[in-house]
Amino acid sequence: MIKNKTYEVKADAGSITGYASTWTRDPDSYGDVVAKGAFLESIEQIKESGKVLPLLFNHDGNNLNNYIGTVTELEEDDHGLKFTADFDDTSEGQRARQLASDGRLAKFSFAYDVLDQGEVTLEDGRKANELRKLNIHEVSLVLYPANPDTSVVEVKSGRRNRKTDEDIIKQIITLANQLLEDEIDGINEPVEEETTAKSEERDTANDEERARMNQLLKRAKELLRKE
Repeated sequence: MIKNKTYEVKADAGSITGYASTWTRDPDSYGDVVAKGAFLESIEQIKESGKVLPLLFNHDGNNLNNYIGTVTELEEDDHGLKFTADFDDTSEGQRARQLASDGRLAKFSFAYDVLDQGEVTLEDGRKANELRKLNIHEVSLVLYPANPDTSVVEVKSGRRNRKTDEDIIKQIITLANQLLEDEIDGINEPVEEETTAKSEERDTANDEERARMNQLLKRAKELLRKE
């Protein structure tokens, strides 16, 4: 049976890093705690097979629009199961990135198969089901966590936004140059049977358009230098 869990998050501009699971001994809404080492064998199998884990929205693998990224790094540390995922360059992926960056979508969950588990008595005397060996299938960004003990670790901007902005600015420069060239070609074309008044009106319009394009070009180059 595949089950879902939810833990903590930190987001970057084009990628996101967080803990899909932690070693907290406070049982989650399923009554489970996860034992350190539960993911080691699954991680090794993923590395050996070259399997790609998807980053989903809310575990919805039936809707292709909810495939928002790809897990690129996965490891256990002293805190839990840490991973990094790259967002897809799609409207859904970038919307999810934005929501994670500003904290509106700031929890992780994961889908898994249970390979080994057993009852344990916690330090405070409570009973819990300890998950000792798991096979992980995907990681999800979710709104409602199974584990309430979650928080945003860090939100920051990354290189991907700056690179995207740079590409856009370069496109603006190319477009502005092309428009200026077209405008100059239009000015140099002969005009037949044109009155003096119409000629002056056309020249004024050309001057205004040329000034606007030069301003756009100057501004784009300034932004590009700042990158």
